[in-house]
Amino acid sequence: MKPAAAAASITLSVVLLAGGTAVAVAPAAGAATADTGTPTAPPAAGDASPGAPEHIDAGSPNLRLPEGSKLAPAKVLDIVSVSDESSVAADQPEQREETSNATVTYALQSEVAFAKNSAKLSAAATSRIQAIATDINARHVTSPIRVFGFTDDLGSSEHGVTLSRQRAQAVYQVLAAALAGAGDSSHTFQVRGYGEDYPIADNSTESGRQQNRRVEITFTPPAA
Repeated sequence: MKPAAAAASITLSVVLLAGGTAVAVAPAAGAATADTGTPTAPPAAGDASPGAPEHIDAGSPNLRLPEGSKLAPAKVLDIVSVSDESSVAADQPEQREETSNATVTYALQSEVAFAKNSAKLSAAATSRIQAIATDINARHVTSPIRVFGFTDDLGSSEHGVTLSRQRAQAVYQVLAAALAGAGDSSHTFQVRGYGEDYPIADNSTESGRQQNRRVEITFTPPAA
């Protein structure tokens, strides 16, 4: 069965304060949450309608720059889009993709990619890595490709570093072969194992540890 994909996004309003400081303002009460889509408490009487832009008082003195002040240089915010692909039977994503203005990261869940305490790739993981290679080719990526392995905090730190490095190496070998097979062997790679460092979830729960056991493929796409 084809995995279902789910994406979550959060919209923020940006308010310019005196001195040129930009402040992100959360959506109004009643807007759907990013994780569950469940509305928050309804707005009180007189509040803006759910999802409406934050009301700004144009006459507020806080919106006026003091004499002699200048606006800060314009800045492009690094917006991140996150997409999870999960099997119907699993409650955790098999693959996570994060895309920002600067980088694209694919995170492969170790339980899907490898057997326990093993660095041998499953057939499903090999197919996913080959699909990632196709995406890299389609984007005409020229930057170094980073393949980094991570584990949870169970077991010794030395074992985690060794296992995460072996898993990163296994993913790299399939990815490099797929790219070469597509006629693109010009890429350079950085392959490392970080063990339990850089967790993305709470290691005190099994759900969190499962997310931390992963191999990430990261690259910088060419500027449009």
